[in-house]
Amino acid sequence: MAKWADYCVSKLSLNENGFIDNIIYCEDLGDSLGYKFERNRSWMVEQVSKGKTFCSIKSNEKGGWNNIGQFSYDGNIFSWKKVPKNITQRKTFISYYHYEDQDYKEKFKNLFGDLITHKSVEDCDIDSDNSDGYIKQLIQKGYLSDTTVLVVLIGPNTKHRKHIDWEISGALNYKVGDKYSGILGLKLPSHSDYATGHHHYDLLPDRVSDNLKSDYAIIRDWTDDRVKMQEYIELAFERRYTHSDNIDNTKKQMTENTNE
Repeated sequence: MAKWADYCVSKLSLNENGFIDNIIYCEDLGDSLGYKFERNRSWMVEQVSKGKTFCSIKSNEKGGWNNIGQFSYDGNIFSWKKVPKNITQRKTFISYYHYEDQDYKEKFKNLFGDLITHKSVEDCDIDSDNSDGYIKQLIQKGYLSDTTVLVVLIGPNTKHRKHIDWEISGALNYKVGDKYSGILGLKLPSHSDYATGHHHYDLLPDRVSDNLKSDYAIIRDWTDDRVKMQEYIELAFERRYTHSDNIDNTKKQMTENTNE
């Protein structure tokens, strides 16, 4: 297939003056993309002077990449299609209802996997019939021990699942790591509140609702937009520092699923 450009940029960061500071890129090999590298603006200018070209890319639901537009350079300023920032990848645990929402968990991993350090429990990874044992295993196996953001994929039946409640409770436990996890709830298209601009507390997991009311957790609609998703994750991450006094983890943990 035809090359999109010589170099394909998936992330970049700007300096205080608004110019490119660094980029994450890979070489376009024609039928595939090469390894990822990090370079600065001076290197980019040098490459353009040699006739090399750049484009912006984004990951897709299948785990591949799409070209979203070419870079231009007028001798002073670069212009490009917006891509996520080249910043620290947050250690992110994905909490979801396996039976109904596995597809969205896979989409999340494929679309945003390079923006986070991904963690989630797959079927048969952990086996426990009580909340204390389950959370203990999550910590011992490294799922929650250093997680900094818990993302809850919220479908119509997420609120009824005890393991999701246990995962949220564990993430809000100060004994897990050196701080609590930030909480980001994502309303899936299957949820009745999706794209309505509001949410009903009784249609969300109770522990998410408690922390929305206290202004610790944040909730957003599912999006394929990599820039927006990175912004959501960063907002949840920052609330670990700015809103930790608002955490509400007082509700008794669920003992059974309520939709069976």
